[in-house]
Amino acid sequence: MPDQNQSITTCPIMGVNIAVTDMDHTLRLIAANLQHWRGKYICVSNVHTTVTASEDPEYCRIQNGAVMALPDGGPLSAYSRKCGFANAQRVTGPDLMQQILAQSASHGWRHYFYGSTEETLALLREQLAARYPGAVVAGMMSPPFRPLTPEEDAAIVEQINAARPDFVWVGLGAPKQERWMANHEDRVQGLMIGVGAAFDYEAGNIQRAPRWMQDHNLEWLYRLMQDPGRLFKRYFVTNAKFLLWTRRHPGGTSRS
Repeated sequence: MPDQNQSITTCPIMGVNIAVTDMDHTLRLIAANLQHWRGKYICVSNVHTTVTASEDPEYCRIQNGAVMALPDGGPLSAYSRKCGFANAQRVTGPDLMQQILAQSASHGWRHYFYGSTEETLALLREQLAARYPGAVVAGMMSPPFRPLTPEEDAAIVEQINAARPDFVWVGLGAPKQERWMANHEDRVQGLMIGVGAAFDYEAGNIQRAPRWMQDHNLEWLYRLMQDPGRLFKRYFVTNAKFLLWTRRHPGGTSRS
């Protein structure tokens, strides 16, 4: 359960209970509740995952089963503000990972990275050592790009838990990473956080949008220009559905 002095308020958006928060509040919540949240997971939600959840009841259940569904996408926090939550701000997966890594030495936190390729993980390890001195990388794993057998999955869980991580960063991309975290709830004994492309950003494989684009909710456009073939349908179809929904639902209600 969350610390009573650090409660979580949510704004329901297309059926997903998006946390009303900002980076500082999120970091305080995680630090205060880390031991209670071992084996649980945090979703980093955007327009794509929220629209997907609205059309997939099981995925919606997974999003709402997280200890928090953070507003990674700027339109989600903007909608929360329109519903009366003036303090709602964007909390992106890459930024959250950076902030927690930066605080890790003082807390003695241990980190495990699950996802991506062996090449990206090797680059990531180098960058983490240079940027976050004292942050303990307890382990890394690039899983096979195919369904795992029950025996393989059990071995992976055993390997992760043997590393005694406080945080398990999951970079499998949505919706795969959220499904993986939900399937491993209370089996993986660390706080799982799905961060999508954060491994590639931190490793230097891809560049993040300029700050002005991030501040104006245009990071999706920057990513689209980098990978139009893969992202065109995702962004234009789901963004259109989200805009249509917000026009039909200009207000909202809160839940704490």
